[in-house]
Amino acid sequence: MRRAASHLRVSQRCRTFSSTASIRMKIVPVPVREDNYAYLLVDEPTNMAAVVDPYDIPKVQAAANQLGVSLIAAITTHHHFDHSGGNEVFASKYPGAPVYGGSDKIPKLTNLVKDKDEFVVGENIRIRCLATPCHTQDSICYYVTDMAKTSQPGGVFTGDTLFIGGCGNFFEGTGEEMHTALSYLGTLPDATVTYVGHEYTAKNAAFAMTVEPTNADISRLYRTARENTITTGRSTIGDEKLWNVFMRPHSEEIKKATGLTGDESAFVTKLRQMKNSFKG
Repeated sequence: MRRAASHLRVSQRCRTFSSTASIRMKIVPVPVREDNYAYLLVDEPTNMAAVVDPYDIPKVQAAANQLGVSLIAAITTHHHFDHSGGNEVFASKYPGAPVYGGSDKIPKLTNLVKDKDEFVVGENIRIRCLATPCHTQDSICYYVTDMAKTSQPGGVFTGDTLFIGGCGNFFEGTGEEMHTALSYLGTLPDATVTYVGHEYTAKNAAFAMTVEPTNADISRLYRTARENTITTGRSTIGDEKLWNVFMRPHSEEIKKATGLTGDESAFVTKLRQMKNSFKG
């Protein structure tokens, strides 16, 4: 196993697209299981792609074949099986391709990453690792940008740390850690597009409406969930600051709903408890 070196370049022979293409970095959701997402992160000028959380390799391969791209790396947000469960098959089908992740609990890990590590997919996509321990202690979010087209908004793969309108369970952490993780994600540019680990948006919107009912942005979140079967990629970090109650512990309405005063991490803990028992 090796550490991920700064700006490590993932490369593999493939056909290329014109460097004048209007979209150079493409992110394609691949729904797997009942509500999980895998993703293809495509560097279009080189026709290379990394797969994020490749649970179902046949589905991922079918999507890659449809796009005509070559899979050259696997990126894992955390060790839970519904995210890392395809790593064994990926490694067998793509020998020598790197597998990135935040701990040795990641199956077939070759490149261990830590907070602020960076590497490159293809020739144009820079990936910066953001350590967000709580859901699991090896949770890593991946902030991706196109180095050759800086006007294109970046994206962030959040695994089970941040959902659209919600956050993950604190299986290996505390409310304080989740508050820290979400605040860290909140430092990304507001235009950053969010790519989450599960399709939970409708349930999150229903819960949020009970916590902060006068927030017009939560009504917008509810409409987004109602009008779209797939909502990943339809939210930004700026949106989450407006409609995600777990990123809004400063809201007076949320404070009232929790019945607490004081530390913001306590509000996040209470909100998670309330969401766990929510039946709506």
